[in-house]
Amino acid sequence: MIAALELQAAVVAHLLADADLAALVGDRIHDSAPRAAAFPSVTFGETGQADWSSDNEAGGEVRLSLHVWSRGVGKREAWTVIGHLMRLLHDAPLSLEAHALVLLRVTFAEVRLDPDGLTEHGVVRVAALVED
Repeated sequence: MIAALELQAAVVAHLLADADLAALVGDRIHDSAPRAAAFPSVTFGETGQADWSSDNEAGGEVRLSLHVWSRGVGKREAWTVIGHLMRLLHDAPLSLEAHALVLLRVTFAEVRLDPDGLTEHGVVRVAALVED
């Protein structure tokens, strides 16, 4: 299995299992944004994978972006969801079937007003190192 897809599946399962995050977004964690999404919600965005092999081990670096969408007044709701994502994902001991997770880190987070003028758009970037 491709490491990026395997990591994304593990992240989704990990996030859906958290009661505090579920109280905020329910089960609204999507691979791509549905047409009539409820708010707040989380979607996966840009995903990348690069070789990280050594002389002894085959592996890769995986980067995932999670997008937070909020229509709450101001940035508070978006940052609250982002805070949960950061807490749940930074150094999370996720289990992968075909790979071994070496490291998982949140590397970036921001919130900005979407061009529609109504929606707060948050981004969380996560980097992982995996071995085959």
